[in-house]
Amino acid sequence: YGDHRDLHLSLHDALTIYAKLLIMSKKLTTRETDYSKWYNELVVKAGLAENSGVRGCMVIKPYGYAIWEKMQAELDKKFKETGHENAYFPLFIPKSYLSREAAHVEGFAKECAVVTHYRLKNAEDGSGVIVDPNAKLEEELIVRPTSETIIWDTYKKWIESYRDLPLLINQWANVVRWEMRTRLFLRTAEFLWQEGHTAHTTKNEAVKEAETILDVYAEFAENYMAMPVIKGLKSESERFAGAVETYCIEGLMQDGKALQAGTSHFLGQNFAKAFDVKFTSKEGKQEYVWATSWGVSTRLMGALVMTHSDDLGLVLPPNLAPIQVVIIPIHRTEEQLDTISVRINEIVKKLRGLGVSVKFDDRTSFKPGWKFAEYELKGVPLRLAMGPRDLENGTIEVARRDTLEKSTISQKNIENYIVDTLEEIQQNLFDKALEYRKNHITEVETFEELKEVLNTKGGFVSAHWDGTVETEEKIKELTKATIRCIPLENKIEEGKCVLTGAKSSQRVLFAKAY
Repeated sequence: YGDHRDLHLSLHDALTIYAKLLIMSKKLTTRETDYSKWYNELVVKAGLAENSGVRGCMVIKPYGYAIWEKMQAELDKKFKETGHENAYFPLFIPKSYLSREAAHVEGFAKECAVVTHYRLKNAEDGSGVIVDPNAKLEEELIVRPTSETIIWDTYKKWIESYRDLPLLINQWANVVRWEMRTRLFLRTAEFLWQEGHTAHTTKNEAVKEAETILDVYAEFAENYMAMPVIKGLKSESERFAGAVETYCIEGLMQDGKALQAGTSHFLGQNFAKAFDVKFTSKEGKQEYVWATSWGVSTRLMGALVMTHSDDLGLVLPPNLAPIQVVIIPIHRTEEQLDTISVRINEIVKKLRGLGVSVKFDDRTSFKPGWKFAEYELKGVPLRLAMGPRDLENGTIEVARRDTLEKSTISQKNIENYIVDTLEEIQQNLFDKALEYRKNHITEVETFEELKEVLNTKGGFVSAHWDGTVETEEKIKELTKATIRCIPLENKIEEGKCVLTGAKSSQRVLFAKAY
């Protein structure tokens, strides 16, 4: 690891070989071998999350939480730019609240965790603690699966006149949905999310709000996650429980399965009527308010992993990477390290001044090859290495995580080079994902074609559907695919339903999904 220019192999070639050997020794399953196993292993090995002692719940580790914090910060900024404020509502919801909106309770009843008692006591036989039978609640409490009911009960106290509207509230919280089959980030019994809940004077204003938030989600997914999404409407059977219309963004993962990345719901006046939330209009009439709700969750973390990562580890878009640049010194002696560190610290200071998140890894307890493997696994977009000869020649070695390309460049204007390259990586990841999606949207005319594409190629299958729940359920039963969305950009196109042959006026997108 000293004067590497005297070696037959370049520094990067030698250490990259070593890094790959280290990664192979960790036995990260390849995507082609078992995509699901690859995902599960990568989330754990890259230090994003792990299973906890509570069945179905996860521990989000610092590196994973740092990514979530960046997502949270950017989304929070966008919400506030569109006039929303943050608040917080109770974790517990009285059971009777859920009963007030019939479709809502039906949609969530099977996923609810219920609190029945409020106290424990020591068992008389000394075996431990037991639930005190004398501490039963008069009314059971539901651990929130979503907050519409408790929030609309609150809004009744806040809203009296049109002057109180629109009411634009968001909360960052955790929710519990009692999932039996879980997977880190994608489906867990408890997860983190944001949920917006808004109240409006007119239907048009509420619909516009739901569409505005959908655009916010789509812009975030594409410009920060580098994940192309399709904006659309959910079919009736896929709508949020209690919604009149559900808007969604759908992404496509590398295994050809779709993933719902965010939803925005036009709730009509359903919850306002259920909780008797009225306002006095300008004309002095009592009217029910119009509502929306919308949310994204830590499921986005799973989408980020599956959209870009490879068999060597994570591949993170610079806009969300906790560490955008890592610099690794190459040295034999402490004296060399001290000399190299002076120059690296100068670069670090300038990069941070430009808003770049950079880490100088000067740990002496790990070899450079081990560090190379670690940051490759963690998906750091740019890795820089500097040795004594680099210092002497005014050069530095750069490795890109997205393309695995390596080059030796001048230290002159290195800061501008890095900023430009990070932008290039961000765009390259989006373009690559977009190209994959373009190649995996297939139009079909018959049910046999639909099945063939789903079983061999995967991705989105564009097909005509007669608009009935019965047909949708039958297709799901026969193929395990669902209608992911009715694209908002759809054009009127006369055709015949792939299953029934009945008339259809537009295509919808089917896919197998997470």
